[in-house]
Amino acid sequence: MPMAANDIEALIKASIPDAEVSIRDLAGDGDHYAARVISRSFEGMSRIKQHQAVYAALGGRVGGELHALQLETAVPTTENDQ
Repeated sequence: MPMAANDIEALIKASIPDAEVSIRDLAGDGDHYAARVISRSFEGMSRIKQHQAVYAALGGRVGGELHALQLETAVPTTENDQ
Protein backbone atom coordinates (compact mmCIF):
# COMPACT_ATOMS: atom_id res chain seq x y z
CA MET A 1 0.00 0.00 0.00
CA PRO A 2 1.43 3.42 -0.93
CA MET A 3 2.30 6.02 1.71
CA ALA A 4 0.56 9.37 1.81
CA ALA A 5 2.74 12.49 1.53
CA ASN A 6 1.45 13.82 4.85
CA ASP A 7 2.52 10.56 6.56
CA ILE A 8 6.05 10.96 5.19
CA GLU A 9 6.15 14.56 6.40
CA ALA A 10 4.85 13.58 9.86
CA LEU A 11 7.49 10.87 10.28
CA ILE A 12 10.29 13.25 9.33
CA LYS A 13 9.03 16.01 11.62
CA ALA A 14 8.61 13.57 14.52
CA SER A 15 12.31 12.72 14.29
CA ILE A 16 13.61 16.13 13.16
CA PRO A 17 11.26 18.61 14.89
CA ASP A 18 12.70 21.80 13.39
CA ALA A 19 12.57 20.44 9.83
CA GLU A 20 10.89 22.32 7.02
CA VAL A 21 9.59 19.54 4.80
CA SER A 22 8.11 19.70 1.33
CA ILE A 23 6.97 16.56 -0.46
CA ARG A 24 6.11 16.10 -4.15
CA ASP A 25 4.49 13.01 -5.67
CA LEU A 26 6.65 12.51 -8.75
CA ALA A 27 4.47 10.01 -10.62
CA GLY A 28 1.01 10.62 -9.17
CA ASP A 29 0.95 7.06 -7.86
CA GLY A 30 1.75 7.57 -4.16
CA ASP A 31 4.90 5.45 -4.56
CA HIS A 32 7.47 7.85 -6.00
CA TYR A 33 8.19 11.01 -4.02
CA ALA A 34 10.69 13.83 -3.85
CA ALA A 35 11.35 15.37 -0.46
CA ARG A 36 13.19 18.56 0.45
CA VAL A 37 14.15 18.69 4.11
CA ILE A 38 15.75 21.76 5.66
CA SER A 39 16.96 21.60 9.25
CA ARG A 40 19.38 23.43 11.52
CA SER A 41 20.27 19.98 12.95
CA PHE A 42 22.03 19.17 9.66
CA GLU A 43 24.65 21.85 10.32
CA GLY A 44 28.14 20.33 10.26
CA MET A 45 26.87 17.04 8.81
CA SER A 46 27.97 15.66 5.46
CA ARG A 47 25.23 15.30 2.86
CA ILE A 48 25.35 11.52 3.40
CA LYS A 49 24.77 11.93 7.16
CA GLN A 50 21.88 14.32 6.47
CA HIS A 51 20.25 11.77 4.17
CA GLN A 52 20.85 8.99 6.69
CA ALA A 53 19.06 11.08 9.34
CA VAL A 54 16.01 11.41 7.08
CA TYR A 55 16.03 7.71 6.16
CA ALA A 56 16.27 6.84 9.87
CA ALA A 57 13.24 9.05 10.50
CA LEU A 58 11.32 6.99 7.95
CA GLY A 59 12.08 3.84 9.91
CA GLY A 60 12.96 1.47 7.09
CA ARG A 61 9.91 2.28 4.98
CA VAL A 62 11.98 3.36 1.94
CA GLY A 63 12.00 0.46 -0.50
CA GLY A 64 8.89 -1.01 1.11
CA GLU A 65 5.79 1.07 1.82
CA LEU A 66 7.62 4.02 0.29
CA HIS A 67 8.87 2.65 -3.02
CA ALA A 68 11.17 5.52 -4.03
CA LEU A 69 12.29 8.79 -2.47
CA GLN A 70 14.35 11.44 -4.21
CA LEU A 71 15.90 13.37 -1.35
CA GLU A 72 17.35 16.86 -1.05
CA THR A 73 18.59 18.15 2.30
CA ALA A 74 19.93 21.52 3.38
CA VAL A 75 20.75 23.74 6.34
CA PRO A 76 18.63 26.90 6.49
CA THR A 77 20.35 30.08 5.45
CA THR A 78 19.83 33.55 6.85
CA GLU A 79 19.96 36.79 4.97
CA ASN A 80 23.26 37.51 6.74
CA ASP A 81 24.82 34.44 5.05
CA GLN A 82 24.19 35.82 1.58
